[in-house]
Amino acid sequence: MPPVSADISEEITRLSGHVGQFREILDAEADTPAGRTLDFLAQEMLRESNTIGSKCNDAQISRCVVELKSAIDRIKEQVQNVE
Repeated sequence: MPPVSADISEEITRLSGHVGQFREILDAEADTPAGRTLDFLAQEMLRESNTIGSKCNDAQISRCVVELKSAIDRIKEQVQNVE
C-alpha cells in the first residue's frame, strides 16, 4: 500500500498568500520600510513548508520541501539586508 499523505491544501493556500504578499511588498514604493515585514513573511513561509513536510509521507514532496526550505533560507539572508 502506498504511503498516505495528509491534506496539505490549507498550508499550500497560506504559503501562496505569503508569497503573494511578499511580491506586493517588493513591488511597492521604495520609501516604505519593508525589511521586518519581509523577514516575518519569510518566517511564515518557512513555518508552512515545515508543516507540509511534517504532514506528508511522500518522498517527492519531502524533496520539494527541502528545496523550498533552502530557497526560503536564502531569501531570509537577503531580507536581512533590506531596510
